[in-house]
Amino acid sequence: MTHTEPIIAVENVKTSLKWYTTLLDCKHTHTQNDVFDQLMDTDGRILLCLHRWGDHEHPSLLSPLEGQVGNGLLLYFRIDQFQKAWDRAQTLDSVIAAPPHYNPYAQHHEFTLRDPDGYYITVCSQRDKKTD
Repeated sequence: MTHTEPIIAVENVKTSLKWYTTLLDCKHTHTQNDVFDQLMDTDGRILLCLHRWGDHEHPSLLSPLEGQVGNGLLLYFRIDQFQKAWDRAQTLDSVIAAPPHYNPYAQHHEFTLRDPDGYYITVCSQRDKKTD
């Protein structure tokens, strides 16, 4: 099996952690950590890692001044309870880039919002079953 464990650089790990755990209704692994944390699904799979800008000298995570945050990156989270996620999203102080809509190309419902660091986050439902 192959799966990804994306890491994004954030200004404040605890702020981003609160935002993502609210939106995705997930858990995290590193308590009392200001530098790094992992968001985990109920089955223990890592969904996303949060890494504070500038720590550990990773070349692509040194500073947001080195490039535009989120340029070329769009994170998609496919979830089971789409409506509940939308309800939670509306409680966050976030820019809604696209309200819930049906994407006929991907065959699912989705909405997009900006996280506290400006990344575009798309939450989508499970794919509709094809009826051929």
